[in-house]
Amino acid sequence: MKLLFLAAFALFVLSAFDKADSSAYDKIVAHSRIRARKQGPNVCALQQFMGTKKKYFSTCRNWYRGSICGKKATVLYECCPGYMKLEGMRGCPAVAPIDNVYGTLGVVKATSTQKYSEISKLRPEIEGSGSFTIFAPSNDAWELLDEEMRSALVNNVNVELYNALHYHMANKRLLTKDLKNGMTVRSMYHNLGLQINHYSNGVVTVNCARIIYANQIASNGVVHVIDRVISAVGSTIQDVIEVNDDLTTLSDVAQNSGLLEKLGQPGHFTLFAPTNEAFETLGSEVLERLQGDKEVLKALLNFHILDSVQCSEAIMGGTSYETLEGNNIEIGCDGESLTVNGIKMVLKKDIVTTNGVIHLIDQVLMPDSAKQVMELVGSSQSTFGDMVSELGLSASMQSDTEYTLLAPLNTVFNDEVMSMDQSLLRIILENHILKSKVVLGQLFNGQLLETIGGRFLRVFIYRSAVCIENACLIRGSKLGSNGALHLMRTLLKPAENTMFQILTENGGFKIFLSLMEDSGLTDLLRQEGDFTLFAPSDQAFAGLSSSDLSLLRSDTNALRTILLYHINNGIFIGGGLESGVTNLLMSLQGSNLRVMFANSSMQVNSVLVPESDIMATNGVVHFVNQVLYPGDIPVGSQDWLMLLKRLISYMQIRYISGFRYQEIPLTFMKRTVTRVIQEVPDERKVTRVIQGEPTITKVTRVIEGQPSITKVTRVIEGQPSITKVTRVIEGQPSITKVTRVIEGQPSITKVTRVIEGQPSITKVTRVIEGQPSITKVTRVIEGPKFSTSYGTTNIALDGTDSSTLTEEDSDRLARIIQAGSTRRTGSRRGVAGPRRRARD
Repeated sequence: MKLLFLAAFALFVLSAFDKADSSAYDKIVAHSRIRARKQGPNVCALQQFMGTKKKYFSTCRNWYRGSICGKKATVLYECCPGYMKLEGMRGCPAVAPIDNVYGTLGVVKATSTQKYSEISKLRPEIEGSGSFTIFAPSNDAWELLDEEMRSALVNNVNVELYNALHYHMANKRLLTKDLKNGMTVRSMYHNLGLQINHYSNGVVTVNCARIIYANQIASNGVVHVIDRVISAVGSTIQDVIEVNDDLTTLSDVAQNSGLLEKLGQPGHFTLFAPTNEAFETLGSEVLERLQGDKEVLKALLNFHILDSVQCSEAIMGGTSYETLEGNNIEIGCDGESLTVNGIKMVLKKDIVTTNGVIHLIDQVLMPDSAKQVMELVGSSQSTFGDMVSELGLSASMQSDTEYTLLAPLNTVFNDEVMSMDQSLLRIILENHILKSKVVLGQLFNGQLLETIGGRFLRVFIYRSAVCIENACLIRGSKLGSNGALHLMRTLLKPAENTMFQILTENGGFKIFLSLMEDSGLTDLLRQEGDFTLFAPSDQAFAGLSSSDLSLLRSDTNALRTILLYHINNGIFIGGGLESGVTNLLMSLQGSNLRVMFANSSMQVNSVLVPESDIMATNGVVHFVNQVLYPGDIPVGSQDWLMLLKRLISYMQIRYISGFRYQEIPLTFMKRTVTRVIQEVPDERKVTRVIQGEPTITKVTRVIEGQPSITKVTRVIEGQPSITKVTRVIEGQPSITKVTRVIEGQPSITKVTRVIEGQPSITKVTRVIEGQPSITKVTRVIEGPKFSTSYGTTNIALDGTDSSTLTEEDSDRLARIIQAGSTRRTGSRRGVAGPRRRARD
């Protein structure tokens, strides 16, 4: 039992090694055997181009399509390589006899090569000892060879033909599993290289000649049959470009872009080389623009180069390949013709070089990176491009300035849009053209993008979408030389009003707005922010009576719980929601809203949203015709339960007796602080001058009680000005604005007149026409003189309005004061001295 296990394990290991060592060619042949297993042993299924002799061990894709290169293919059954038929027996039960290389050429039916090897005196060598690999051209391959070349070979058999056959040989045995992609095999002719390519579809080429029958073992080597006669290769791609008269423009482009030397370096390249005529079709203006920008020129040439060798015989269907420029092109075939991006443009194929292969094409491949931004507009956005041109927007876009096009698809421009006023349509289109080049990967949430019309658009980043205002981008973004293009399915509708203004102007949300006012939440709809509001229309409250509404308003906490459940932080539009799944949005109340978006329709808590994505400056509004209620919040009274049942029909309300709604902290509300800054008016000092020597008198009033400071204010219309008015009392002059003296320390009282308008401080202000003059205004207060007694003398000044003094009054006061000063006694105590309260 143990020995049996070891034997099985050894078999498994050997089998694994065999599979690991097999090549893509070997795997394709193995699949062909499986497809033909009903035909007998060792039979392989092949596909043949209808109308040609080309046969392939086909890939699964081509097999099930029943076609190769878009052409119908018929199925053939032949013996797999190395096997033969026996008369009267099913399938291919016999192994082909092993002979030397010369004899094996006959076994694989390469009789023309066998004949030429004999007349060139090569036969003794390939019949003798050694280990050779010969890539033998089939009989058809020799027939396809240019007649002049074939005649030259046959007429000079001792040199040219012998050397040519030696170039098809290597001095060691190489099976298909040994022929690795990109390897160079040294031939027996001057050690020149044979360029090997081994493709994933099972095709193996030698200098782009396909091996059509492989691995026929000989006693002194192996024979592979190929589909064409190959020529010695010694030139690089650079060498070919520089000497080919049809590629002079391409040579100039390569030189000016700095890439010519790269094409002369070792590597594995494929160059789709536009001819001179191809460049001429671009026009002189485009050529001049391209030649004037080295980076654009470099991008243009790199778009024609692959970093791999793609021989025409390996192309069995359309396949996308990345260019050195970074973007992809599709290489396919249409019958025996090569196509690039679905277009037949290859004039000559498979010019083999030491560092790759060249295919001549009759068109220039223009990458997006070499195009102007308006040239990025494709057929699916052609209406947008036409409208931009017709309305004069493209003419105003400068070639040396960067832009970004937010291009709606053609389906957006329906009859309603196309019938708009031209000026309005122009404004709409301006919203789709940004002032700068914006790459998709540079967009971030909250970003503001400026349009050529001066508007700012907001960017929203979601889990599976990137949106600008109400429109989300779709696949197909392109980058040009002076801008970018992004596709969208809807027209942009930038926000103009707040959520409050939208609902007010709509007129169908009066009850909701009144409830927001009653609950103190109206400012939430006005304030700055990013909110999503599911606004219940008046229809949502249609089943409520006035008493029901009164009950709603009676409990602020309950009302806020319901209203805040309709609002959540963040802006969520339909296109930004992940389609077909439930999106959970946390409301300001604290519970989740369950939002679904599918087939361009939105639902919240299973309630249909009839109108969505109304953009506001502080968020987005979605209209609903039902009131929403958090499912995890119960109700605590029968009255409220009956009310909510009439209000909400899409769910069952839980009842828990005695439950009370909790107060919700309004942390999301913003306080509005208004700062009013008043300008300080210029101050002008107006002074009245009275002729004569001024006498300055300190006016003293003695009042019983503690001293106090009183400001007397008078308001006069007009611009304020400042006038200093001095009241003079007999005695030694002193300066005071107005002083009220109370027993003890004197106190100072300002007499101020305030003029209506901008406030200013004045002691006494009088506006006098003409140039200002300096006046010491003196007023004499009648009353008893000061004495050294401790009694109190009262001077009746209360109610006196000094502003009413005329010039005559001022003169009279001056005379009285002067007369009084001569009668003053010297026994008066100093003003600054301490006073004691008079005793009764």
